[in-house]
Formats: sequence, C-alpha cells, structure tokens
Amino acid sequence: MHRTALGIAAASLALVPTIAFAHPGHEGAGLVYGFLHPLGGPDHIIALVAVGLLAARLGGRALWLVPASFVGAMTVAGFAGTTGAGLPYVETGIALSVVVLGAVAVFGVAMPLAAAMGLAAFFAVFHGYAHGIEMPETASGLAYGAGFVAATALLHGIGIGLGLAIASGHQRAEANQSSSNVIP
Repeated sequence: MHRTALGIAAASLALVPTIAFAHPGHEGAGLVYGFLHPLGGPDHIIALVAVGLLAARLGGRALWLVPASFVGAMTVAGFAGTTGAGLPYVETGIALSVVVLGAVAVFGVAMPLAAAMGLAAFFAVFHGYAHGIEMPETASGLAYGAGFVAATALLHGIGIGLGLAIASGHQRAEANQSSSNVIP
C-alpha cells in the first residue's frame, strides 16, 4: 500500500505543472456549468478529494468541519472573484494545494482539527477565486455558485468515503493478521 501511495504522489507531482494552469474560459451558464467546473480539472479533483481523505483520517467532527471550512472559504473567495477583487498567485496557490493536500492525504499526516480546517480554508481561497473569475458573464451567479459548491461537496464526500473504506480495510487486515498469529 505504501508503494502505491508514493506512486500516486509522484504522479500528482509530475502533473502539477500542466494541470494547475488548465483553466480556460468556460462556455455556458448556470447550475450545470458550475457543477461541471470542479469535475473538469484534475487539480480541483485531487485537492478536493484530498480534503475528504484528511477529514476521514481525523474522524469525528472533522468529517464535516474540514470540508465545511473549505466550502465556506471557497464560497466567499468565489464571490470576491466575481466582484473583480484581486488575488495574487491564484494558479500557484492551486498548484500548491494539489501538492500539499495530496501529500497530507497520501502520507496520512495527522494534525489538530483547527490546523486541518485552516489548511483547507487557506487553499479553498485559491480554488474559490478561480471559480469566481472564471464564471461566464452570462451565468446566473447563484446557480453557478450552487453548482460548484455541490460538486465540491460531492468530491469531499468521495474523499471521505474512500478514506473510511481504506481505514476499514486496514483494520480488517490487522485483525486478520493478529488472528493468524494465534497458536492453536
């Protein structure tokens, strides 16, 4: 499992230079296009699923607080992006989110809940701002925003489900190993 995790991390790092700058203009408007935006970029998918994996690793209240921190900060930053507010280094922040959140998820970094919430919220600002500035002018802001919030929550949920499944598999493997070490 550890080699697989390292392989995923290496592949993610190799793709960062190309995926972080894959934010062309988006045609269309409304809920569907807002929903499709996070699903169409590997950078968003990796970072958002990684937030869910982190939440699952921490468990308890983190299962909803870490993703909620991301969604809340992303929403505020998305609105700021639609108003023309400036934010430097957006693409760099998105690229770093892939590397940092991916590494935290792959290497199973444990941290206090407040730190996880802060980390998620920090990187959410860059993702949200990118969503906001890329919103088509013809889009209904509310519908587009609701779409990208829903897709973000879905990707967080996938990460949580994957993280919980991995943890359950590890527990079963450990139980099987300890029962096979018992001498009859």
